[in-house]
Amino acid sequence: MPDTKIEVLGPPPTSGTRDSFAELYMEAGCRTFPWLNTLRGQDEKRFKKICHTMREDGGYVEAGENDNLIVQKLNANVGSIGIFGFSYLEENASTLRGTIVDGVEPTFETIASAKYPASRPLFIYVKKAHIGVIPGIKELIAEYMSEKAIGGEGYLASRGLIPPSKSEIGPIRKTAESLATFSP
Repeated sequence: MPDTKIEVLGPPPTSGTRDSFAELYMEAGCRTFPWLNTLRGQDEKRFKKICHTMREDGGYVEAGENDNLIVQKLNANVGSIGIFGFSYLEENASTLRGTIVDGVEPTFETIASAKYPASRPLFIYVKKAHIGVIPGIKELIAEYMSEKAIGGEGYLASRGLIPPSKSEIGPIRKTAESLATFSP
């Protein structure tokens, strides 16, 4: 094993990307240790404190919410790894490469099909008590569900979001239009 320091550049605790990384990877890693997996069932708050805490010895560097800064630092330091959204990998494909996880490369297709283990869907929640009280909420939902936004060629896709498949989009729109209540 080479004696090489690896620097991980990633988002701060306020980032959804960091939350996803903690859930998809750090928790999964923790569950491979029997005592931590047992702790998860006994004291979830302690489990999360242990399993969501990033290193503080310089191995993990919070690079802020600016993914462009992470990309710049990755290009400057070959001994670094970055945690950021797929759109930045796609935009910088000429200088960066994605991490293959369980033999799966991060591509539009593997993320859209949920085959890439480091991906997850994006959910948007609306507080029902605000509908009809806060102006624009219903219009926001309608805009987000429109073909020009969430469709395969929509502007959200051009911003790096991978749109739902044609078979998924109908049920998603129905749920949004009916203002179905979320139940975990």
